[in-house]
Amino acid sequence: MLSPQQLFARLEALGIAQHTVEHPPVFTVEEAKALRGNLPGHHIKNLFLRNKKEEMWLVVALEDRAIDLKRLGEVLGAGKLSFGSPDRLRRHLGVEPGSVTPFALVNDEGHLVRLALDRALAEGGPVNAHPLVNTMTTAIATADLLRLFEATGHAPRWLDFPV
Repeated sequence: MLSPQQLFARLEALGIAQHTVEHPPVFTVEEAKALRGNLPGHHIKNLFLRNKKEEMWLVVALEDRAIDLKRLGEVLGAGKLSFGSPDRLRRHLGVEPGSVTPFALVNDEGHLVRLALDRALAEGGPVNAHPLVNTMTTAIATADLLRLFEATGHAPRWLDFPV
């Protein structure tokens, strides 16, 4: 599992620019809003979900989106979705609860986690996300985040929220 510094080196190797700021640990959208100051761009929430068939999804949406898990499961064709356990999160994405991030897909070498993105992320930017730990926030252009997904073999499924 990669460290933030290894993630930054991977981004640099791909020619992807990023800007990172450090801050106290944040575990919720509300804590992030209170501590982030004036960081421009999209602020997101990330849901690590699973179904009864052990299929997993990382859902990345604008932070203020209301997400109905029942409806989301229907839209994804996944059936009933629930949150993945901390152990499953560590095993598949290599991060701790509170640090779920689209960057964690670099740790999913088996491509077992499916990616669903809020279509609103395609407009404007940059996207602000934790770089594998919740004590930092990294800003990256949306196009560059998509390049990273391509490099990791994770094709996003775009969703229009609310679903």
